[in-house]
Amino acid sequence: MSSKVLRGVVTLCALSALATLRPQPLVAAESAAAVPGDPAGQLVGRLDVERYKATIKELTRFGDRRQGTDRNRAAIDWIESRLRAYGCADVARLRYTFAPEQKRNPSGPPVARGAPPGGGRFRGQRGPTGVNDDPERQPDAKLRALNSQPSAPGEREEVYCTKVGSTHPDEMYIVGAHMDGIGWGEAANDDGSGTALVMELARIFSSPDVQTERSIRFALWNNEETGLNGAYAYVEQRARLQGIESPPGSGRYPEPRWLGMVQHDMVLFDHGMPRPDGTVSPTQRAEADLNIEFQSHAKQADGAQKLAWAFYAANEAYATDYPASIGPHMTNTDSTPFMDLIPAISVRENERGTQIGAGWDPQWHQPTDVYATYSDADFRLGLNAAQTTLGAIAQLAGTSLITRPPR
Repeated sequence: MSSKVLRGVVTLCALSALATLRPQPLVAAESAAAVPGDPAGQLVGRLDVERYKATIKELTRFGDRRQGTDRNRAAIDWIESRLRAYGCADVARLRYTFAPEQKRNPSGPPVARGAPPGGGRFRGQRGPTGVNDDPERQPDAKLRALNSQPSAPGEREEVYCTKVGSTHPDEMYIVGAHMDGIGWGEAANDDGSGTALVMELARIFSSPDVQTERSIRFALWNNEETGLNGAYAYVEQRARLQGIESPPGSGRYPEPRWLGMVQHDMVLFDHGMPRPDGTVSPTQRAEADLNIEFQSHAKQADGAQKLAWAFYAANEAYATDYPASIGPHMTNTDSTPFMDLIPAISVRENERGTQIGAGWDPQWHQPTDVYATYSDADFRLGLNAAQTTLGAIAQLAGTSLITRPPR
């Protein structure tokens, strides 16, 4: 089979999967008129790489945003203020308590050669990995001082907001990223890149001319770096509330029924496999791509794979520079707590277990994870992740653009 024919078959399969998940087009309310054309494509056109970069830059003002610190709390306040300024509805915080002894390994005990269960196995060259705990490795004295306050146990918060569906407010897709980081840098990629992506989608979907049939929740998790504790807390507190109208007869659903969840965790850096000496190329590789991962061992693996193909189709349709690939090894990310309950996927720069874990990103948890490290090619990879998710969620949630008659 020729490569052209094979590509056509793959694309048809992706579009078929998308069709099984996508709701019917929204019929606009009588007081508004639907805008003709492709609403998802029009929304993707509202993404801008400079605005995306600016949001990441703003997040780096808070250093690494390590959980349990004043800088983490200040970043949460700033995120909430931006979501409110965008007009995102139902801005709220989830509260939970964290102590160091609650740190959990989301994938169970380690296995041979360091690959986490479900995360695949290492192949090819490997580079050094680990978490930097040495402040003296951060040469910027101002940043070193900003990151100096240690984490303290106690109450934690994380913020989320919602685009309320117009005809099915009781059903919801969750779009998430974690806002905390470690390593004595600025956590620009891990996970400022994902946090800025989610915030940009919240901004665009909150525009007054955007209407969705189903609800969309934009969640910025905390405590990812300690074992996904913020995402686990959300599932533990809110899973039982799904689809309950409150108060009865109000048409309001504080926790709509979950239809799917997508996590974004590091979306800037795909410079290729480490060289034999363990170093990685300083420039983005021409064949860089986005990795859309589901977990083949999850109870909801079939639905997650369909969701992954829907995102693949959206990447084909809307991403301007970088293609996507699909893998079955989603692991150690905030979609993990959801994966046995609903279809859950992650969108990222590389496979979490076999590539990030093998040193493909030398900035991971290091002092070099600062805004200045990344090039425009890197930021465009992140923008392509945003284009992919925006296009997919816009179709899955049943999006229309509307115009309202002048008063």
